[in-house]
Amino acid sequence: MRTPVTSATARAAATHTNRPLSVVIGAGGTGGHIYPGLALADALRRAVPDAVISFVGTERGLETRLIPEAGYRLHTVDMIPFDPSLGARRYLLPAALLKSGAQCRAILKAQGAQVAVGMGGYPSAPVIVGARMAGLPSLIHESNAVPGRANRFAARLTPHIAVAFDRSRAHLPGGDRATTTGMPIAAALAALDRTALRAEARREFGVPDGARLVLFNGGSLGAARLTEAALGLAARWRWRGDVSLLIKTGPAALDETRRRLAQEGGDVVARAVPYLDRMDLAYAAADLVVCRAGSATVAELAATGVPAVLVPYPHAPGDHQTHNARVLSDAGAGLLLPDAETTADRLAALLEPLLAEPARLAAMSGAADPGPHARAADLLAERVLHLTTQHTDHLEYAA
Repeated sequence: MRTPVTSATARAAATHTNRPLSVVIGAGGTGGHIYPGLALADALRRAVPDAVISFVGTERGLETRLIPEAGYRLHTVDMIPFDPSLGARRYLLPAALLKSGAQCRAILKAQGAQVAVGMGGYPSAPVIVGARMAGLPSLIHESNAVPGRANRFAARLTPHIAVAFDRSRAHLPGGDRATTTGMPIAAALAALDRTALRAEARREFGVPDGARLVLFNGGSLGAARLTEAALGLAARWRWRGDVSLLIKTGPAALDETRRRLAQEGGDVVARAVPYLDRMDLAYAAADLVVCRAGSATVAELAATGVPAVLVPYPHAPGDHQTHNARVLSDAGAGLLLPDAETTADRLAALLEPLLAEPARLAAMSGAADPGPHARAADLLAERVLHLTTQHTDHLEYAA
């Protein structure tokens, strides 16, 4: 059950100035930063219904679709990734950061913002720089067990740090003063009762009675490695009536995946979809998930108790997905499988015994530690609202 933002903090934030509460959130690039930002925005709106919440991102990431679809305004700035693979272009990073920081300062001023929040990923760093330029309080949230470059930089610009996992503290400047809020997840997942929703969810995805459902979730854009392994499993299991596969491919791979399922006979047991707009239904229907180990996914699995085989993306900065996956595998709630070993044959060897042992699946589900994730959005909103009370009515933005 979620812990709501305290009414006293919400009232204080709402009445501290004569203007409506205004918060600007930096989040972009991948769903792993955007979805937690949206969960925070929703929590702020629950606490202060007339709050003005807007986002900052770039024109290249998923934020251009996800944030407007969720009903929030998106401002875009010019920014390049914190990525050594840029080669000589990395020398442009300081100038790009100053430029985008100035753009964010103007956005903060135009929005009458009282606080800025960075959710990680390179589009969020300029928001913290802009807040520093404007003299505004700011906060960063680190979602991964090993922080990314953008947040390691931004942590030097604000004393207010929140983390999803305790183990990330050691990797952040000032991490000893960080608060562990957990990972903000959607309200529907925070309150998910898998048992109560299971029958409806299985009807939604057409899962036959008595069949066990394996969900393949490659993240926001899908994962070619997972989709290829799922296709092989579907062909291998096409004669079985006791298993079913749901494959989230991402939009780019959908047509080819469906063509191959039909060609190889796997469409008898497998269904391919580009997106999963109702992850609560997907988790309620699934008996087991095969997935990447982004921080949002790991937090969702921990909160909902769905057993998982975790396949970390091998090129993630700092190998952070492997560290994320160990949050579950170390607890016995998931199995860690290297990307290079993720083939149909290897997965069959892992999954067939698991699917045949309901007691083992139940034990994995019970081993999941929900931690603070189910209430993380409200815990983080509480911190943001507390910061707004430190903002004076007559703040003069730096010239």
